[in-house]
Amino acid sequence: MAPLILFNKPFGLLSQFTDHDHEAQRPTLAGFISLSGVYPASRLDYDSEGLLLLTDDGGWQAQIADPRFKLPKTYWAQVEGIPDQAALAALDSPPSA
Repeated sequence: MAPLILFNKPFGLLSQFTDHDHEAQRPTLAGFISLSGVYPASRLDYDSEGLLLLTDDGGWQAQIADPRFKLPKTYWAQVEGIPDQAALAALDSPPSA
């Protein structure tokens, strides 16, 4: 059975093991996960926190993360203030290309 790691990603951490795209090296998963050969099966933004799944099973990882499989996902968000109808509608819209 492939390893499955459930990781509570803190705010201010990249959901990847390296940061090649930023001059100031930001914290990555490498500072928390020492098991080699595992990769995130989900992603959270740098400024988000929450459950992150990691595995070494590439097929399973793709089924979870690849948009081709259209796996439904539910996200909970905490916001400041009370969002208006336009802000709520934007959350329910597909991202623009």
